[in-house]
Amino acid sequence: MAKSGSIYAGLRQLGRPSRQPETPEAATLERVPNPHPRRRYLVRFVAPEFTSLCPITGQPDFAHLVIDYVPRRWLVESKSLKLFLSSFRNHGAFHEACTVTIAERLVGLLEPVWLRIGGYWYPRGGMPIDVFFQTGAPPRGLWIPDQGVPSYRGRG
Repeated sequence: MAKSGSIYAGLRQLGRPSRQPETPEAATLERVPNPHPRRRYLVRFVAPEFTSLCPITGQPDFAHLVIDYVPRRWLVESKSLKLFLSSFRNHGAFHEACTVTIAERLVGLLEPVWLRIGGYWYPRGGMPIDVFFQTGAPPRGLWIPDQGVPSYRGRG
């Protein structure tokens, strides 16, 4: 538990049991102060088992998400991000809507220098759909590794 007066004192989910949110709208994303706000560095989160539901059939959809951002004043608290992402498990939306919704929520919360998300969706109807979003050109001079997710090649 964070001590009163700590920069983490306002966090409601970290260090205590938390229920999975029923919807992305009900999920609480939390942030903490960036300990190095004058430095330009990249933060990466990878969610290789992201799931949501097809809004038409109700069948599960699966994706490998890679979220990269360059923080300004705030960092996303990772447990709240995990709970937010898991809230899509019972949420019906197309791949594009899920990917862009995640990006928009993070941009609104963090106001990062730069953010990109790669949504590498597994095939639906035999066709993979990859969705990419970024807020603009990446900062000059910043090392940004490849997202490392190969194009879908099927079985073999």
